[in-house]
Amino acid sequence: MTLDVLQSKLAHLPDNPGVYLFKNAQGEIVYIGKAAVLADRVRSYFQKGADQSPKTTLLVSQVADLETMVTRSELEALILESNLVKRHKPRFNIVLRDDKQYPYVRLPIKDDFPRLSIVRRVQKDGALYYGPYTPANALRETLKVIKHVFPLATCTIDIDGTADRACIEFEIKRCMAPCTGNQSRADYHHIVKQVRQFLEGRDHELLDSLRAKMEAAAEREEFEEAARVRDRLFKIEQMLEKQRITQTSAAEQDVIGLARQGAAVDLQILFVRGGLLIGRKDFFWPQSADAPDEELVRSAIEQFYNKDGQPPKEVLVPTDLEDTALIEQWLTDKRGESVRVLAPERGVKHQLVLLAEENAAAAAADHLRDVELDRQAGEELKRLLRLDHAPRRIEGFDISNTMGNQSVASMVVWEDGQMKKADYRRFKIQTVEGANDFASMREVVTRRYGEACGESRRTKEHLAQPDLILIDGGLGQLGAALEGLKDTGHQTLPIIGLAKARGEKEERVFLAGRKNPIILKPHSPATHLLQRVRDEAHRFAITFHRKLRGQSLLASVLDQVPGIGTVRRNRLLNQFGSLEHLGSASDDALRSAGLSTDTVLRLREALTHQSAPSGTATTIQVRSTSRLK
Repeated sequence: MTLDVLQSKLAHLPDNPGVYLFKNAQGEIVYIGKAAVLADRVRSYFQKGADQSPKTTLLVSQVADLETMVTRSELEALILESNLVKRHKPRFNIVLRDDKQYPYVRLPIKDDFPRLSIVRRVQKDGALYYGPYTPANALRETLKVIKHVFPLATCTIDIDGTADRACIEFEIKRCMAPCTGNQSRADYHHIVKQVRQFLEGRDHELLDSLRAKMEAAAEREEFEEAARVRDRLFKIEQMLEKQRITQTSAAEQDVIGLARQGAAVDLQILFVRGGLLIGRKDFFWPQSADAPDEELVRSAIEQFYNKDGQPPKEVLVPTDLEDTALIEQWLTDKRGESVRVLAPERGVKHQLVLLAEENAAAAAADHLRDVELDRQAGEELKRLLRLDHAPRRIEGFDISNTMGNQSVASMVVWEDGQMKKADYRRFKIQTVEGANDFASMREVVTRRYGEACGESRRTKEHLAQPDLILIDGGLGQLGAALEGLKDTGHQTLPIIGLAKARGEKEERVFLAGRKNPIILKPHSPATHLLQRVRDEAHRFAITFHRKLRGQSLLASVLDQVPGIGTVRRNRLLNQFGSLEHLGSASDDALRSAGLSTDTVLRLREALTHQSAPSGTATTIQVRSTSRLK
């Protein structure tokens, strides 16, 4: 586009709120912004003599074209900007390199017998949602305590009090068997109330209630019950001691802190629910010296909450934001009740921001050490493998099967210092029968680097070519992978095998055309990087294999039962989730699922005679949601 055309567009900009997109000479979007008045905001970039940062000066020098999108309000412009940044990830925008949904705990309090479940989308369905929990181990720890302390049902069957027998959870006192009528709805909801108190941080109310219950049981000389309540008290106090932070109010807050080290910036979000720190999220930008604090914080808020998660009642930030009122309006609309964005300068809330900043400073130092180790690893790999340049993208492959059954392959990606899960791929082996890892490796390499060259069926985008291919295995697997590369015409791609000799501890790198491997130093950065990619490929492959194996086992057992066809089998798997849950379901529950009395009897017989191999996973992950087991 000529300069005259760009000047013409600048002269005819609308005076409406909206979003503007700057493009370079190749037509790529390099920056996306919003404005209350598009004409004023966009022209400000091109005014002569304007005091601009080096980043803005570089941006303007690359702008060859622009596009505007008018909205009805500035709030709509904010939402559209956030969606477009998430989709296009322009070079000059502050982009959160994280696209996943965060886990929440869902408690459907309107149900007769509510059960906890893990979800990644908050809906307005009358249920209570607690979270987000990140990292995931914070959620696992919370659910572990709840399961051990509060005897809520964890099954997926319909609870109507008519089940013939209780499951093992009743025998170990982790459920009071409401399915058999052993526990009333009122008693069950009393336990639900205690779970709510725990999740909402109302620990004083909860602990006082439990102490009163323990003392009352002791006075009645029900010492076994008193001991159970005492143990519950102890476990809850331990959990709360780990999570309690500097305040005592039952606050619901997200706290944002920033820290800079040289050109690097780290941003931390602490999740405080009921005065408890339930998790945190970390974002790191190695080169953001020119980005002001206000831009970083605003971009983080807009992109982080542009998901299906629920904003808290307060967001504490380390700096004043120009668009505070607009952001509050947007977050309030998402939550359904008032949300405040505050930049506290004193008091307990200010101390929380300082705590977030301390965490950000520590995380920035850790990231910079990792960056340096990755740089050293890349340079070491360049020297050892005689590469033209240090690898920025490594793709790792592994094969997994059981005696040749359910053979699958995985591909994982390491790029610029981190695992890039959006580019992971998994493959069902299609052309190989039996346990033939060599032929399977050749197939998967051919499929990855064939004509589609790793094209994603979901996005129709081509994956980038790797700087290095890592095969889990020795010369045999490496040779098979090389044949796959030759089949696709990509035999010039650098490729290695990684394996240990039997009885040896040192990792060995196998190269094409070289019989003797390179023995890696155990503690070198290059060794740790290759092991990290290889281990992740192994984890990803075996997880996929176990899932398929479990599904196959369940399907094969149900296929043996007359009266259960494909449609009914899939419905049973989705409803009950596992053989264990099918076996523990009452006859009424099975009949309500559409089975006749004769089919229920045949199903019982099939499950009785079914014997899964040792270590076989029999739990199905239902696609629509994750259930607490």
